[in-house]
Amino acid sequence: MWGVSAGLLLVGLGVAAFQDVRVREVPDALWVVMALAGTVLGGLALAPGGWVPLLLWVLTAGFVLEHLLPWDSAFEGSGAADWVELGVYAVVLAVVGLAVVRLGLGPSTVPVPVVAVVVSVLFARGLFEAGVLYGGADAKAVMVAGLMVPVFAAPLLPVPAAVQPVTSVLPFPVDLLLDAALLSVTVPVALAVLNASRREFRFRDGFTTYTIPVGELPRRWVWVRDPSYPVDRAEEETIETSEEDRRWRERVASELTARGVGRVRVGPQLPFVVFLFAGAVLAVAFGNLILDLLVLV
Repeated sequence: MWGVSAGLLLVGLGVAAFQDVRVREVPDALWVVMALAGTVLGGLALAPGGWVPLLLWVLTAGFVLEHLLPWDSAFEGSGAADWVELGVYAVVLAVVGLAVVRLGLGPSTVPVPVVAVVVSVLFARGLFEAGVLYGGADAKAVMVAGLMVPVFAAPLLPVPAAVQPVTSVLPFPVDLLLDAALLSVTVPVALAVLNASRREFRFRDGFTTYTIPVGELPRRWVWVRDPSYPVDRAEEETIETSEEDRRWRERVASELTARGVGRVRVGPQLPFVVFLFAGAVLAVAFGNLILDLLVLV
């Protein structure tokens, strides 16, 4: 059953990656559909263990869905939503933690997938609050991945024997995210090569920025990082939609054109869901690539 979930996860993340590249936004409806599919398939997988594992699974599935549904709009303008969410976290952690202490881990008590889902949510939320996962879609993708495939103990392709015990207990989103992070290292390398080929490499920002014609700025998903045009980062953070972002780049392009500037230095707006999709493919095939490589070294 988890194999079917893994296949559906790859399809869902593939659709999300396409949307992220095309419009830099992933509709919440996609995450909800994926989460519901994971809830049903996970429930079918755990149902033979009895009603306790099934109830705990429903609880943890609801924990994920809480992050995907706009329930907090009812508390807009007040701080009540934060307290409600804090209460949800407290209840879920208390129930699952107490169940583990009283019943132990097992197919008919507290299944490992239930614990893995809770860990995945905490992992994604922590990275989001720390700014490691910059966009809400990135955090939602990790949470949904944890619900659809909590643990993927046996990668499809052979992995080093020393890694197998670790892979069998690590939540799948941890493997997915580490594989995605490893892939993202290719971006600064590619930018350095591009800048070097144009003789525009600078040690200060040659790994993170490059130049484009000002006229292309409205059509590119980039951040302006040119010394001649200081950007207020606080203003950038107020941009919430791809349309607002496009209008902002149009305004910057108009101002630079009026100044007679021909090229502008920019940094790419990385569609990280694409890396998460690629990381999921690698995690299904090879498990945790970083651990695989460390063992081989």
